[in-house]
Amino acid sequence: MARYEIVERDEAGRITKMYVASGEGRVDVIKPKESKSLAQKALDVFLPAGFPHSVSEDYIKYQIYDSLQAFSSSIAGMLSSRAVLEGVGVGDSTASPTTALLLTVLQESTGRIGTILFAHRLGTALEPECKMYRLAADIFNDAAMVIDCLSPAFPKPIRVVVLSCSSVLRALCGVCAGSAKASLSAHFARKGNLGEVNAKDSSQETVISLLGMLAGSIVVSWVSTPITTWSVLIALLSLHLAMNYAAVKAVSMRCLNRQRANKVFSNMFQHGRILSPTDVSQHERIFERDGVLRCADETIVGYCRIGVSLHLLLSRMGQRHKRTGSLDLHAIKLPELMDVFANEAYLLWFADTDYEALIVLKEGCTPLDQLKAWAHALLLAQRAQGRVVERQPDIDDASTVHTRLAMLGKTLEEAKEAFAKYAKVLEQKGWDLDVAALETCAGSRIQLERRKEL
Repeated sequence: MARYEIVERDEAGRITKMYVASGEGRVDVIKPKESKSLAQKALDVFLPAGFPHSVSEDYIKYQIYDSLQAFSSSIAGMLSSRAVLEGVGVGDSTASPTTALLLTVLQESTGRIGTILFAHRLGTALEPECKMYRLAADIFNDAAMVIDCLSPAFPKPIRVVVLSCSSVLRALCGVCAGSAKASLSAHFARKGNLGEVNAKDSSQETVISLLGMLAGSIVVSWVSTPITTWSVLIALLSLHLAMNYAAVKAVSMRCLNRQRANKVFSNMFQHGRILSPTDVSQHERIFERDGVLRCADETIVGYCRIGVSLHLLLSRMGQRHKRTGSLDLHAIKLPELMDVFANEAYLLWFADTDYEALIVLKEGCTPLDQLKAWAHALLLAQRAQGRVVERQPDIDDASTVHTRLAMLGKTLEEAKEAFAKYAKVLEQKGWDLDVAALETCAGSRIQLERRKEL
């Protein structure tokens, strides 16, 4: 009878037990020697199960910097909290509990209103630009701390306004940090363990906050004069921002937002080279101009807006009638543009001045369609450099417009060929082409219906 050896492994791929089954019905259990030290067992409490195989490669580097920034932020927060307590009247015999309570209510109210307005205005951009907003969250938070420390110097009526401003900044920090954290956790989780990654991150933050509070208690008791307070605060906030910058720079996102798409597609078109997420993250800007188009050498070749309304695109193609508000398209007919993009999930037109591309998305367009549209706009911008026609006071003549239509058709074919050739290579390099990360504001879609002429 056959003899079987069965190996049992944990989430990290380590052997936990070996079973040897013989034909006589006996099963021997062999346990490997314990290789984990007490320190490793303690770290397992704060790391996802199966670490490092269950998370992305940039997880641990990000968490180290994130822990350092949280530690410095906890100490700086205690200094600002002391200033806020002074601002609401702690130690002032003329202050009343009711006044302090009303001030707190006002701060909370303004902060929540700021949260609603900010989420409405920039909610769509938080996921595509999660690295930028993760750093922006801490800039808001540090600015709020500085304002809190300045608040005792203002008269009481003005102090109310100052503390309300800091409350708004903290509310913005909460929106940015919460949304960015969700996107980053989804990036780190590799084996369907998003919930655990978030839970372990909370455990890490709890321990770091406790250590920061202990260290902050010592710092607050020793720091009392304005000069030492501001010196320590500026040093802590500088460390805080530096660690946050290093943390977001360490992340190699796998989705293609506007900036990453520029870098990948420009190298693909100009050099036939496909960059990996790690390659792009090394040169990625945390704060980038919205909608800018760049070549591989970082030269700006134009701008692009994706998901715009058809009305905006048409207004760039013709002139508006002053009385009726209708659009006059003398040099080009809309069906001509529709025919160029008949088999595509988008429409594209570009203005001559500073080269601004406008992309209208059709109903049912996929993330891959959006990426193709962005690549087309970038390719068109590169081809148009040096051949841009000066904008005339009147509508473009027919020859110029048909030249532009021909350019649109030619570059469309080039973009399609490039995607057919490199789409699989992009995925093999680690890019996730199924995530739509190009629209940073709520966009619109058009639905086409072809009708027969009477």
